[in-house]
Amino acid sequence: MAVPPSAPLPCSPFYLRRQAPCPQCSWGMEEKAAAGAGCREPPGPPRAAAVPCFGISVDQDDILPGALRLIRELRPHWKPQQVRTKRFTDGITNKLVACYVEDDMQDCVLVRVYGERTELLVDRENEVRNFQLLRAHGCAPKLYCTFQNGLCYEYMRGMALGPEHIREPRLFRLIALEMAKIHTIHANGSLPKPILWHKMHSYFTLVKNEINPSLSADVPKVEVLERELAWLKEHLPQLDSPVVFCHNDLLCKNIIYDSTKGHVRFIDYEYAGYNYQAFDIGNHFNEFAAPQDTGDGGFEGIREHLLSWRRPPGGPVSQQLLCGCLPIRCE
Repeated sequence: MAVPPSAPLPCSPFYLRRQAPCPQCSWGMEEKAAAGAGCREPPGPPRAAAVPCFGISVDQDDILPGALRLIRELRPHWKPQQVRTKRFTDGITNKLVACYVEDDMQDCVLVRVYGERTELLVDRENEVRNFQLLRAHGCAPKLYCTFQNGLCYEYMRGMALGPEHIREPRLFRLIALEMAKIHTIHANGSLPKPILWHKMHSYFTLVKNEINPSLSADVPKVEVLERELAWLKEHLPQLDSPVVFCHNDLLCKNIIYDSTKGHVRFIDYEYAGYNYQAFDIGNHFNEFAAPQDTGDGGFEGIREHLLSWRRPPGGPVSQQLLCGCLPIRCE
């Protein structure tokens, strides 16, 4: 039976009467019946075309043979003897290699192999959806394919930033602009829930099963941490931080600066999803402290960064202004 070229929203009555799937909705018939009202659009833009998936597994300890096999699928016109590779070592959990034939790397395929047991922490199907969503909004490179233990995508030209870069005014303003762009990705009228609590509970489940006994003296008991989590879950929503689409992992090396285009882009979308806006901002600021041993937990760097936004042009920084920014450190 033919379906109209543009189904109205809400579209459920049309498709429920005909027992037909809705072309704009990912719900199945059982979900429609259970919901009563039926169809709704999934969050984000219309669903992207399916990403090719190859039944290839790449050896984490010897990734080049598997990577080159994938390149034969993705770039069959490349001559095998001309393919060049470059290993990246900045990744914490994943292995990454670039494959290309031209010196300028204009057409370069990145092959990323998932780290061992990272599926316990990362929903890989959700990662692919996030990748496509961000790509649809101009915030991510092209996703070429997935394979059994990884994915292949377009190389994004630029420099991965370090802690010394993200304090530069011209760069942290670009970071703020890109973060704001991602935060405006809408959920098509739905009210998404923050993923923070689901993630935290899943981590607690892993901790209970995987905790190292040698750490028990230095780490609070799980029961204590669970009580703290319950307190946070009760009180943090009262702050009314907007729930927006977040990257959720804005460490320095996940920020790429392209000096020729004058912009930054974020990479690695394993933890992306709808979350409290304040979490995404706070997570990024956390990177000011973590990479450096300054004796003050990185506080001074964070303070100077915040004050650079609040300082009146050409004027002194008053104690009142300082306390307004960082009240917990004012005496």
